[in-house]
Amino acid sequence: MLPIIFVLPLIQLIILSNASTFDVKNIKFGYVDHDHTSTSSALIEKFNASTYFNVLTDFGSEKVASQAMLNGEVDVVLEIPSYFERDLQKEKRTNLGVTINAIDGAAAGLESVYVTQIVQSFHKNLLVDLMQASDSPKIEAVNIMTIPSFWFNKTLNYKTFMVPGILVLLVTMITLFLSGMNIVREKEIGTLEQINVTPIKKSQFIIGKLFPFWIIGLGLLTVGLIIAKLIFNVPIVGSLPLMYLYTSIYILVILGIGLFISNFTDTQQQAMFIAWFFTVIFILMSGLFTPIQSMPKWAQIVTEFNPIKYFVQVMRMVMLKGSGFTDILPQLLKTLLFALVMNGLAVWSYKKTN
Repeated sequence: MLPIIFVLPLIQLIILSNASTFDVKNIKFGYVDHDHTSTSSALIEKFNASTYFNVLTDFGSEKVASQAMLNGEVDVVLEIPSYFERDLQKEKRTNLGVTINAIDGAAAGLESVYVTQIVQSFHKNLLVDLMQASDSPKIEAVNIMTIPSFWFNKTLNYKTFMVPGILVLLVTMITLFLSGMNIVREKEIGTLEQINVTPIKKSQFIIGKLFPFWIIGLGLLTVGLIIAKLIFNVPIVGSLPLMYLYTSIYILVILGIGLFISNFTDTQQQAMFIAWFFTVIFILMSGLFTPIQSMPKWAQIVTEFNPIKYFVQVMRMVMLKGSGFTDILPQLLKTLLFALVMNGLAVWSYKKTN
């Protein structure tokens, strides 16, 4: 069990933190150039110089480009109309056609933003060049520069955002599955009946079953934080004791859920399936991968009863923002309430015969 408890989660932390990213790169880009002028070539070169696009080919016609997108060979197709350069010089405006593969709506939205930024930058530079080359009185171009200041994640590294969430995921899954299968295993091998006839109380039995997994959960957090710092260089600017205080309460919630599940199942397979069912719902509605603000109103209300949501928030707040005790107090109180309710239900639902 030791490799399963410690080694596999750490491997998952390393792999998932590198694989889970919101960045959209290596976009397969194609274009249809009907103009074939220096201006259209300069626009294509802008895309070629971008780190987000891989300019693949110049399609001979819109039909060929559409077929390539249908075959999955290209993600974005830019169509430059005839007289592109002439219209820019004379009318100072023109139209561009952009076709984006939107099967993945989120990625398509980012690709549209990238295309718009490149075209706008190109258009701005081109207007300045045209004004300087014209015979009309020189008008000084106004250049407005913005200097953004990025708080809490200065390098905009997605790993800084994802690693705390992945660590929450692993601590939750391991402690939930272990506690969920623990009493069920006693039922399967027949030792639970022997325990039931002993004089120990139900609360004592529950504490004896949960305490080892509580320690294991804190151990997983410790090793995960070490990996987050050494391998991913995730900043830990907040208080470690505060992080452990909240985690110790949160693990009680998860252990209570696992024990509650085991009280109503007869086999480890049943316990595993039920635990996995709730885990998937909790994870997808925790804000780990998708913003809660983007969910429907009814889903946002449901997330108020999701303990993983609060753990994800607290980990990111303490690790990245340096939040203090008063900052996480609302999440702490709600998690404490969940812990009391779930462990109370676990003790109540455990059937012990004297």
